Amino acid sequence: MKSSITPIRRDADGAVVMLDQRLLPFEEVYLTFASGEEVAGAIRDMVIRGAPAIGVAAAMGLALGARRCDPGEFSRAFPALCEIMAASRPTAVNLFWAIDRMKALVAAHSGDHASLLDALDAEAERVYREDIAICMAIGDHGAPLFPDVATVLTHCNTGGLATAGWGTALGVVRSAVAAGKRVAVFADETRPYLQGSRLTAWECLKDGIDVTVLADGAAGHLIASGRVDLAIVGADRIAHNGDTANKIGTYMVATLCARHGVPFYIAAPTSTVDLAIASGADIPIEQRPPEEVTGVFGKPIAPVGVKAFNPSFDVTPAELIAGIVTEHGVARAPYDESLPALVARGARAV
Repeated sequence: MKSSITPIRRDADGAVVMLDQRLLPFEEVYLTFASGEEVAGAIRDMVIRGAPAIGVAAAMGLALGARRCDPGEFSRAFPALCEIMAASRPTAVNLFWAIDRMKALVAAHSGDHASLLDALDAEAERVYREDIAICMAIGDHGAPLFPDVATVLTHCNTGGLATAGWGTALGVVRSAVAAGKRVAVFADETRPYLQGSRLTAWECLKDGIDVTVLADGAAGHLIASGRVDLAIVGADRIAHNGDTANKIGTYMVATLCARHGVPFYIAAPTSTVDLAIASGADIPIEQRPPEEVTGVFGKPIAPVGVKAFNPSFDVTPAELIAGIVTEHGVARAPYDESLPALVARGARAV
């Protein structure tokens, strides 16, 4: 099968065009961003979200921003733009991976300014194309984990909208369906931003995948009833020991799966693995505005003036994870050995 999702692209002038995910599933609106600063703002405001997609957007935004810099000010302006981009979302490691990749190209470049700009454009395009290929490879490694007839629980959105177009965890679902397996998806609504009910359900319906939405609080009942064969989610950062930061509520799903003997998997590219971080205790957790909890679509659902606790992510301990599916294979415990091996395999392949 082929994903029908195109969340991000560049136009002929290098401007970055994004599907505004804040308006889905009710409206499909594409916005055009004409500067690197505007792209950073779009990442911060969640026009685009999902760790791999954020990395792609950052690379495109920096290539765009480089062309908007005065050549005489480039040595100052480009690092400043990189700092603005890095401040947009603090948890997803793919953001920093993409920024570092573009900075390294600038540092190593020995040609004139025009050729540098062309090289940055080409690098952004490589990041985009590589993400699609990586997600397809994740799907190839993950699909065999599904029985021929499978019911899978997902949390948040990990499909084409969260990547360059195929998906990580939902990409594994797509690959399993493409392999002829009969897959039914239960999608947690994923409060407070509703990425499951708004985005995952939209993607599944668009591509003809059987999907049922449930309230986050219903996941325990669903799992305990024996109706789930496995759960698979994405990741925003994976520590050296396998502890994984993902959308808030993931830890609860993993704990419920462990209680009831249901395999719980992570699907993510090796660029999401941060070997410099020993454990999940070192992963910064983004705090989002309280209005996301106290309101929905701009309408209040809680008393005016009430406080809200709104961490965007939580950390699932490695011992709850049955396997981490990457483009280079499936890592298993002990993750402090298997993850570095897969990351090294990727480095050798470059």
